[in-house]
Amino acid sequence: MADTPYVVGITGGSGSGKTQFLHWVHQLLGSEHSCLISQDHYYRELPVHNQAANRNINFDEPSIIDDEAFAADLEQLKQGNTVKRKEYTFNNPGRIPEILEFKPADVILVEGIFVFHYPSVASQLDLKVFIETKEHLKLHRRIVRDTKERGYPLDDILHMYRSHVAPAYEKYIEPHKHESDLVFPNNREYAEDECPVAADILVSYLKTKLS
Repeated sequence: MADTPYVVGITGGSGSGKTQFLHWVHQLLGSEHSCLISQDHYYRELPVHNQAANRNINFDEPSIIDDEAFAADLEQLKQGNTVKRKEYTFNNPGRIPEILEFKPADVILVEGIFVFHYPSVASQLDLKVFIETKEHLKLHRRIVRDTKERGYPLDDILHMYRSHVAPAYEKYIEPHKHESDLVFPNNREYAEDECPVAADILVSYLKTKLS
């Protein structure tokens, strides 16, 4: 492992495909050279555990994330220490959370919609990558994900997107696009054996850092 890990932050709106993009990069780099840590594991604990109440909680506000713990764990990884974190299950009482383990690596990939918004996290990033996607595609991907993975009804998904997701993107996420080092469009779907050219370009650059 390098003496100083290279930290890459990747952000974009909900449904932009940033998580999938990161997994491509992680796979191309190899798990021995990269560590992937997501903002999704740093939601603050909430007492509510039913969909009707979840509908009224804004999960797209920066205050819903424990950014202090997120920044502290990132700093620990940079110092070469392993980090353990309880999995966040999105208030799903039917899922038993696992204990996740993040190991230090040459490249640390940091993902989340607010990773450029929190100064304590953004200041630790060596490279900022913004995934830009058309609005109708983000909404479509959000509908597919939330119905399939989280069991939300369509009316709830549309309500949350209109009332929470879209306003948060305009206020907290999109303005940081202009501070990014790289902006990659992600407006098509890929087969399982495909990988976007943008991921290849980023990995080629990161490999120059490793060498």
